[in-house]
Amino acid sequence: MADQVKENNSLIVSASPHIRDIESIPRIMWGVALSLIPAGIASTVVFGYYSLYIVFLSCIAAVCSEMFVLQLRKLPVLSTIKDGSAIVTGILLAYTLPPSVPWYVPVVGSFFAITIVKHTFGGLGNNIWNPALAARAFLQVAYPAVINSDWRILNPGKLFHSITKVDADGKLLDAVTRATPLAKEAGAETYRFAELIIGNVPGCIGETSAIALLLGGFYLIYKRYIKWYVPTCYIAVVFFMSMFLPPRVATPWANNPFYHVFAGGLLLGAFFMATDMVTSPLTKKGLVIFAVGAGALTALIRFYSGYPEGVCYSILLMNTATPLIDRFTKPRLYGSKIKKV
Repeated sequence: MADQVKENNSLIVSASPHIRDIESIPRIMWGVALSLIPAGIASTVVFGYYSLYIVFLSCIAAVCSEMFVLQLRKLPVLSTIKDGSAIVTGILLAYTLPPSVPWYVPVVGSFFAITIVKHTFGGLGNNIWNPALAARAFLQVAYPAVINSDWRILNPGKLFHSITKVDADGKLLDAVTRATPLAKEAGAETYRFAELIIGNVPGCIGETSAIALLLGGFYLIYKRYIKWYVPTCYIAVVFFMSMFLPPRVATPWANNPFYHVFAGGLLLGAFFMATDMVTSPLTKKGLVIFAVGAGALTALIRFYSGYPEGVCYSILLMNTATPLIDRFTKPRLYGSKIKKV
């Protein structure tokens, strides 16, 4: 019998893993990049071609930074660049920036994301924080005036009549500075639900069009690149907390849960950043804890801090807690004892 098995080669003893999948890091990364295209198209339609230029600059800077660091570390350049992770970082970073930032902002941010956040910890698979979000937090400190005040709708009146603005002489303006939809000032402008869905509102490049982000997110769930319960738990926590938390500043949308879901960067963070396989927990229980924690922090920051948005810092804080979550949620090996702390 043993001779017959050996001749047929029907049983092969090998090291784990024994279950193989056709998916690979490049396949997943380029799939994520593909899912981000609808949001990029929406931003170009609403904000103009300059937003596309910012995305392009961010991606080029991310790829060049990756090549530079790989050369310094004497690692293979071309094979690593092909995995698409630098491109995804560049796109996500650009999507978190205002649509009219100076050209050097995405360049500096991409360099920081790749060289400091990613490769300081060993490269892809070893970084603690999401590179795009960590770079966004760095830019918030490095260029606060640009990041906080430069909310513009470029090329007004081309496609959407509701954003057309004219000056006192009746001339069409080239750009209109407006507050972010989540501005906490009393009497801040409230946008219609339809505007939030389409993306006809001021905001960051990739976060304004809810329908575009949902299309990309559902594609990732369909391809099983992300777990459906991560964005679901994240969004659900923000939804229910925003219904009952007493707001610090009275605004018409303060306790409107739908406004909190579709305005700002919640959908972008829930589908594309909280689901990052490198910086999120390994187990299902850990992912649920991660998503619930990120949602709670987002709601608390939005309601009680001086910062209008909480997605960036909430995910970064939960990234920091990921090793601790993994420690207490990973399955125990059969026959092993739980070590008391």
